[in-house]
Amino acid sequence: MAGVAPAELPPPVDAALEFVGPPTDPEDERIEVGVAIVGGGPAGLACAIRLTQLLEREPELAESLGEVPVAVVEKGKTAGAHTLSGANMRPSAMRELFPDLDPSEWPVYQEVDKDAVYLLTKRAALPLKPMPPNFRNHGNYVTSIAKLSRFLGERAEEAGVYLLTETAATKLLVSDRVVKGVRSGDKGRDREGKELSNFEPGSDVIARATVLAEGTAGHLTGAALDYFDLHGHMPQRWELGVKEVWKVAEPLDRVIHTMGWPLRKGARWNEFGGSFIYPMGEDKVCIGMVCGLDYTDATFSVHDALQQLKTHPFVREILEGGEREAWGAKTIPSGGYWSMPRSLSVPGMVIAGDAATMVNVPELKGIHYAMHAGMYAAEEIVAALKRDDVNFSAYDERVRKSVIGEDLYRSRNMRQPFSKGFFVGGAIASAMTITRGALPGGRWKQAPDSEEEMVMGGAGERYPKPDGKYLFDKLSSVFASGNATRDDAPNHVRIQTHVPREVAQTWVSMCPAQVYEIPEAQLSSGAAEVDVNVTASNCVQCGAITAKGGRLTPPEGGDGPLYQEV
Repeated sequence: MAGVAPAELPPPVDAALEFVGPPTDPEDERIEVGVAIVGGGPAGLACAIRLTQLLEREPELAESLGEVPVAVVEKGKTAGAHTLSGANMRPSAMRELFPDLDPSEWPVYQEVDKDAVYLLTKRAALPLKPMPPNFRNHGNYVTSIAKLSRFLGERAEEAGVYLLTETAATKLLVSDRVVKGVRSGDKGRDREGKELSNFEPGSDVIARATVLAEGTAGHLTGAALDYFDLHGHMPQRWELGVKEVWKVAEPLDRVIHTMGWPLRKGARWNEFGGSFIYPMGEDKVCIGMVCGLDYTDATFSVHDALQQLKTHPFVREILEGGEREAWGAKTIPSGGYWSMPRSLSVPGMVIAGDAATMVNVPELKGIHYAMHAGMYAAEEIVAALKRDDVNFSAYDERVRKSVIGEDLYRSRNMRQPFSKGFFVGGAIASAMTITRGALPGGRWKQAPDSEEEMVMGGAGERYPKPDGKYLFDKLSSVFASGNATRDDAPNHVRIQTHVPREVAQTWVSMCPAQVYEIPEAQLSSGAAEVDVNVTASNCVQCGAITAKGGRLTPPEGGDGPLYQEV
């Protein structure tokens, strides 16, 4: 059955041309800071905190950086508003950043002392013993990345960092191939872009050093990769995770991961992924489904696969009698070592965290890498600025020789084999785990998610109907994310709006927030090419559209979800 690849319908955008340019504000109207950090997540905030620690010991440098030595530009309503992860966090970065802080004061739910992995069939849950070593979490801590980011944001502000929340960084400011800062987006425009009565123009934020820590599918990171030709040896790939937080009657005593059902095992469908169920103290659990976006069935939906997972007797026993309290969705960069930018720095700028693909997908780890990278960036930026230099290449070398580079190199080829199907991929990945990445070696190829040909494969026919109590539709889930984007805000999603039905259906099914719709008349007629209507106000900034043929740009500052515990 012939399909259509979304890559054949590229979005109407030239990132390097549209999102990169020189400063435009008059000099006396510019916001001047020492270091501008884009992104109020673990990487950006760890960088900010470490900078303040270092500048305490360097008063002359701190004074030379002006009234605002360190600023964090965050598009969400608060630090953590747009961040989402599992999450089991390795403690190394927290210990390094806060050596005098006891773990009892960390923003975590509990230390992991028991975990399990299950292979699911439609009715059974078969424990895997011995447990695959990449799933072991003893000594790690269950946290919420939104909660962690709020904690780090508070610590940063206490240390003197200026947090510019509700501020979208929309343009990378570059002069003579040197990054000079970022430009913030306008506020107060209507859907057509016209100025409203509350209109506020954006501003040039000029900095001696700029840190891109935007997280997954970062807007300015994508523009920088294009403009400076920094793309990795292999194309980037992504997973999409959809997560719920439940208040439950009985505490969960272990960290759980599952593989198998409801995903299909055949190589034809490329349904790679699994689920996680983590305890969050005595009365809450979180449950999530994570799937690769290189799948080929246009009707496949991660959100609905999560609802289907919840019908399994093993899962229902955990959630029965409980109540859903929160929901969210986010992509995860899964290209691994070969997809990391060729260089993590250019004059005036560095890239850290998920924005730079610092995620170990086989081990489901990324938070501690992001925080370590932020701290490394701070240390190398201070060292360079003391020399009055904006060459931060020492940061790139340091990351690649650190635990980040070592771990990602060891798992460099573990994701690619799953394109051969669940069992073949699992066998090859197991060999790589046992040999710490030595066998099979080399550089396994991978294609962008958007180049997979999409067909109508029937996954959507298997999903259960929502009941609003245990199984939920997408719109009610958007409400549970805290999204309060105004309906007349400008459209920040770039796609072609008249496309083959397979591509349109891919976007409709993939999006966990019901942003895309095909007109009912065209659905009924079976038209081969259809229109795609976009309801951008539903968007929760997950980034999936960027992976599968479109381009997400920042919304107006303050729009999007307001995650609390996801």
